Amino acid sequence: MEVPKSTTTGHSHQRRQQRSRSSMDSSIKLKRPARRILKNLRAYKALYLLLIPGLLYFTIFKYVPMGGVIIAFKDYNLTDGIWASEWVGLEHFQRFFEGVYFKDIMTNTLIIAFYKIVFGFPAPIILALMLHSVKAEWFKRSIQTITYLPHFISWVIIYGLMLALMAPGEGLFNLLLKEYGYNPISFLTESSWIRFLLVSSDIWHGIGWGAIIYLAALAGIDPSLYEAAQVDGASRWRRLWHITLPGIRNVIILMFILRLSHILDVGFDQVFMMSNIFNQDRSDVIDTWVYRVGLQEMQYGLATAVGLFKSVIGFALLLGANRLAKRYDGQIW
Repeated sequence: MEVPKSTTTGHSHQRRQQRSRSSMDSSIKLKRPARRILKNLRAYKALYLLLIPGLLYFTIFKYVPMGGVIIAFKDYNLTDGIWASEWVGLEHFQRFFEGVYFKDIMTNTLIIAFYKIVFGFPAPIILALMLHSVKAEWFKRSIQTITYLPHFISWVIIYGLMLALMAPGEGLFNLLLKEYGYNPISFLTESSWIRFLLVSSDIWHGIGWGAIIYLAALAGIDPSLYEAAQVDGASRWRRLWHITLPGIRNVIILMFILRLSHILDVGFDQVFMMSNIFNQDRSDVIDTWVYRVGLQEMQYGLATAVGLFKSVIGFALLLGANRLAKRYDGQIW
């Protein structure tokens, strides 16, 4: 059956019109975001100029060095450089996982990190809640100042203080033990004490600084809620449970997610200063091992692979915790 020529010409003309309309719509869609960006750049050019130094800092000092991760997959040596060094694939990861030191290092890292989360994470919250209930402003400010001052002291000075207090021979604590007829204790050299010292000194170092965030969150709670609860006869514990804790719940979840992402980062400076050959079996963690292998033994590829492994674990935990926090409306993104 022969199709009339006028009909086929009409259909082809309609298809051309549809194609031209779709191309115009797509070009409009592409142009609109570009116009919007240009419009924003013109309107807020001063703010964008202020943003440039920050972007340059993060680009140069944070993102560009990430290219060095490639060393983890190469047999890197200084003479050949990064690009000329031979590819070895996952050999460094395999060496780390099959090494005799892997079990001890991971065990120490996880145990210390677990103790720091269990005992160290609630400590600033408890301090903030206690300070929030204090009525005397002078006392509250004095305790705040005393508790967040240790944050500004380096671990070198802190270890010096610990030597003065806990040295086996003339430390203050051992002098007191001798005075009362007890045997002196080698706090800094006995391996059974090192984890307690690491966790307790970390809490002392950061409790005041961490409490500032929770105090700021507590200040945002509407005081009329407490007044209404008091009129209804609610006790102090009920006000704490039903008003205070729900008021800072999102901040607690946020801080916990951030803390969890650094679960394997137990603090290089602290562990490096306080560990020695006598307690190394319980204090050697991933960070100190990477320093020893990477910088002292110059095995850059192996050290980078272990550092990358630690970062991937932290990133996975961050994603998992954020996903879990979405159920309580406390996610980061």
